[in-house]
Amino acid sequence: MASGLDTQRLDSVFQSRPDILEDIRKAADSPSRVQLFNKIASFIYEQIGDQQSGTSLKRRRVDIEPSQNGNTQNGTAPTTTTEDVASENILLEIKDISVSIPQRKKFELCFTPKHLYARAPGTTAPAPGIVYAWKDIEYAFYLPVPEKSQVQHNYVLFPRNSYSLSKSGTPAVDPLVFTVSAGAPKPGSIGGPNAGAASAVSDTYATLFHWALNKCLHAAGNSVQIVAADPAKFHSKVRQPHRPKEPAVHVKAFRGSKDGYLFFLDNGILWGFKKPLLFIPLDRIAAISYTSVLQRTFNMVVEVFTGENGDNETTEEIEFAMLDQEDYGGINERYVARHGLQDRSMADQRKAKRELAENAKGKKDGDGEGEEANGHVGEDGMTELERAQREAEQQLQDEEDEDEEDYDPGSEGESEGSGTSSEEDDDDDDAEGDEMEDEDDDLEGEEGE
Repeated sequence: MASGLDTQRLDSVFQSRPDILEDIRKAADSPSRVQLFNKIASFIYEQIGDQQSGTSLKRRRVDIEPSQNGNTQNGTAPTTTTEDVASENILLEIKDISVSIPQRKKFELCFTPKHLYARAPGTTAPAPGIVYAWKDIEYAFYLPVPEKSQVQHNYVLFPRNSYSLSKSGTPAVDPLVFTVSAGAPKPGSIGGPNAGAASAVSDTYATLFHWALNKCLHAAGNSVQIVAADPAKFHSKVRQPHRPKEPAVHVKAFRGSKDGYLFFLDNGILWGFKKPLLFIPLDRIAAISYTSVLQRTFNMVVEVFTGENGDNETTEEIEFAMLDQEDYGGINERYVARHGLQDRSMADQRKAKRELAENAKGKKDGDGEGEEANGHVGEDGMTELERAQREAEQQLQDEEDEDEEDYDPGSEGESEGSGTSSEEDDDDDDAEGDEMEDEDDDLEGEEGE
């Protein structure tokens, strides 16, 4: 029965996968199956665009014309169903990929001209809720998985409407998060007409997925770039217990009762990797402020624009708690200041006594003089967070320390006020000693008379 197969077209389409050809020949045991396989081969052949038999080796690349991005001839976008996606030509499939969001399970990731979707092993239908149109991807990230002894990375794809900056908003769809190791894909885990071209860039999972994602996004007319964390621009001061020699590009932080990690990236701040993931683009940040300043931790509040098109008149606050105080300098100086974000951690709405300093490139007004007049150290080399913490500690000290108007902030800046009382005690001792010496001299003079 296999003699009725269009072997010439099948060989052209599946030349790089002789195992699939052999399975087709074995399964073509009825006229209906022969007809089905021939239709599949014709469809793939037309989609790939091979005009001559035997040329697939030269065209084993993701070469998708923008006209194939799901638009009809009259320019309207039809409603896409799961059946429609399942019927699309699979350009590339990568097996045994660990997906954590929307579902925590191992899937096969399938790349088509219009969509990226996941499917369970041994099935042909896309998994519910894990279908993403290339044209809808708004942000893409490649981030290390924290606290792992073995190097792993998460790919994070945010389609439109997959995150909400408003507390009352609910994301319409989930982002896609899947994890890859630092090694190369396993043999036999890459399939599809473009498997040959993919094998040339499969030294690691990262090179493979960067190539495949960038090709498909570009072919769909989507200019989104994959953003990675750069330790040269931002890294945590806290050492990683699992890989102490490698700088961490994340900061531990709670969002409500959920623990997670903050990534300070070139285009915004991402918190993951638990549902709901959150990404705050830089152009939606109104201010970054700090509260609950304790000895070892502090909270960070991001004021975001939630109105349409970043309406400046509508803002809400998103708070991240329990950040390590060691990371304040990197956040405030290497991120807030570098991106020109306004710092309001000590503003009136935060009910704090003083404002934190302007970012490194911002102007410096008379607020600093006001701080010194209130007993704060001016140019003492202390960070703004340390100064805020010192103020909180001074509230618990005697009123005598708070009323010292003649304290020179420039002479003992690095001591954080610890040397004040000791120096005064020394001065008192010296004064008492001088008085005793004067009394002794007077007594000796009286005896001489």
